[in-house]
Amino acid sequence: MLRFPFALLAFVVTVTWWAVTLGGLTYGLWDRALPYGPDDQDLLQLLGLPTSTGRRILAYTLIGAGFAVLLPFVVRGVALLQATLGRVLLTSRAATQAELGRLAEGRDAAVAAEAVALRRLERDIHDGPQQQLVRLGMDLARAQRQLDRDPTAARATLGEAVDRAQEALEELRALSRGIAPPVLADRGLAAALAAIAARSPVPVELAIDLPEHRLAPAVENTAYFVVSEALANVAKHSGAATCRVAVVVAGSVLRVTVEDDGRGGAVLAPGHGLAGLADRLRAVDGVLTVDSPPGGTTRLVAELPCGS
Repeated sequence: MLRFPFALLAFVVTVTWWAVTLGGLTYGLWDRALPYGPDDQDLLQLLGLPTSTGRRILAYTLIGAGFAVLLPFVVRGVALLQATLGRVLLTSRAATQAELGRLAEGRDAAVAAEAVALRRLERDIHDGPQQQLVRLGMDLARAQRQLDRDPTAARATLGEAVDRAQEALEELRALSRGIAPPVLADRGLAAALAAIAARSPVPVELAIDLPEHRLAPAVENTAYFVVSEALANVAKHSGAATCRVAVVVAGSVLRVTVEDDGRGGAVLAPGHGLAGLADRLRAVDGVLTVDSPPGGTTRLVAELPCGS
């Protein structure tokens, strides 16, 4: 219903323009075949101009030539008119569907990233603080049994239990820094990244260029997680001697670059550690790219939209 009037207009204008163009350019071939009567008038007579066969052929040929010059522009104009209408009628729904698809992908990526993070947290707690706490309980039970018959051994056992408790506390603090570090919430992304770089076993060169105002919490948390995971991978797998981290805001995009001089070979594929980073970035409309040729420098670039 909406398209038909525009389609009819385009059809009429196109056919008319082609007819005048072809008729005018070829008018000299069929003018003599027209059965002019005594009361018939041509266009020149209707306009009050002197007429003759030669003038009529010349006038109509010039009109046909003028229409021929404008023909491509007129046809393209009516085609663009229909295209614009079609785009208006279609893209509103298509854009909505595309946005829904993008949001669904982001939701799935966020769920996948959180599932991976929870499984890793569970494994880290099981392998670290939980084992320490189990041994702490055993040490305290042994000290309790030794307290009456061998106080000296009990004191030694209690000392070991204190060390065990301190180790468990440090591991819990390390795990909490990986989840929600207090320095990030209190002092911002730059201070949190400086703390990560200071704790890294691989020397880190840090270059940060951030605006004075704080970024959105989701953006800061994601950027912190990216740098933390990247430096952990550098320490575990790359064999690098140095690492460089650059965090800059370019327009409305926060770009995080982590580059090391290790052995390379990192891949962004399902089942690898970098897949979790890609999912976490996709959850906030971010993109992760990895350039890591075997035996060469590994360069990881994360881009997150951060507003104007």
